[in-house]
Amino acid sequence: MNVNEIRFADRFEGVTGSAIREIFKLLARPGMISFAGGNPSESALPDAEMAVIAADVLRQDGKRILQYGATEGYPPFLEALREYAGPHFGIDFSRNGVLPTTGSTQGMQLLLSALINPGDVILVEDPTFLGNMQSMRLFRARLIPVISDDEGMDTDDLEAKIREYHPRLIYTIPTFQNPTGCTLGLERRKKIAALAEEYGVVVAEDDPYHDLRYTGQELPTIKSFDQSGWVVFLGSFSKVISPGMRVGFLAAEPGILRKCVIAKQASDLHTASLTQAMCTEYIRRGLLEPHIRSILLPYAEQMNTMLDELSRMKTVASYTKPEGGLFIFASLDERLNATELLTKAVEKNVAYVPGTHFYPDSGHQNTFRLNFSKSSPEEIRKGMRLLDETFAQA
Repeated sequence: MNVNEIRFADRFEGVTGSAIREIFKLLARPGMISFAGGNPSESALPDAEMAVIAADVLRQDGKRILQYGATEGYPPFLEALREYAGPHFGIDFSRNGVLPTTGSTQGMQLLLSALINPGDVILVEDPTFLGNMQSMRLFRARLIPVISDDEGMDTDDLEAKIREYHPRLIYTIPTFQNPTGCTLGLERRKKIAALAEEYGVVVAEDDPYHDLRYTGQELPTIKSFDQSGWVVFLGSFSKVISPGMRVGFLAAEPGILRKCVIAKQASDLHTASLTQAMCTEYIRRGLLEPHIRSILLPYAEQMNTMLDELSRMKTVASYTKPEGGLFIFASLDERLNATELLTKAVEKNVAYVPGTHFYPDSGHQNTFRLNFSKSSPEEIRKGMRLLDETFAQA
């Protein structure tokens, strides 16, 4: 029998690869200006400090670090995480447990494992992060979009859809959302926590960009308003220390946490003890907060440069104006197709992600996502002018 006749699991029906990962294959040519990814700046990766810390932790606790570890986490990291995340994210650890995860993406997968059966409804922002949509679809969930605007999920529409669809899960990125860069308003945060308790539906609060604020007032997490355990907080050190270390965490009430631990045992047994230990020392040596402060000013300059260029582009019909994060979301005239125009842009050595991939029901072919963190202000100015030329020629 020909191997091409192999029968794959039904869960892969309708699930393609990540659109962003496919676009990355186009970006190898020299001189390419990429607004397509979501990577931190190279200058924001503390490689020198981590080289010292890695050597130190291996000398101090190498036998335990190099051995199999507990699924529940490396004990010093758990202690440091509770000390840091409790006051920083408003998590009450007297009522919640914490589980280290291999990136916050795994945290979402563990939560889906714990909660979702085929056909279950998940309410999501419209648009939302395509990577976690891909995970939801592999679990064969039914994704229902909730009307979203510059203040995030519309809570009136959210409540109406809770009543109509009886979802198992609500998924939100409340701060500097991917792909829009928008931030969920304070009253909406309170309302989502209240709706979760009233209707008995779990909220997945995915907050990897929380600390990347360049202007405006910091807002409390949805989890900080959670009085009954319906909100699960997904945190990550990918955007503030290193994505390559793959260290995140999940904070949840004990019943949900236990199911996620079991799911993790069947997934990767435990997150690498070495990277947990490195994060522990980075926090305990007082390096994390100064490092975050050091990256905010360059990121703000990059974001403002891109916003300034967008304001001059007559080809762009609208765009978001974030107060932080890594992304800006824009739209062209509705007659234009940003997916088709990507090929033309790549020919000019500039790339972005078509916005259609972020919508649960597709469509919106005139939209696109821009990332500014990987490009210098000079590259941003050049790349945005190349995009303007591409769109104008269309």
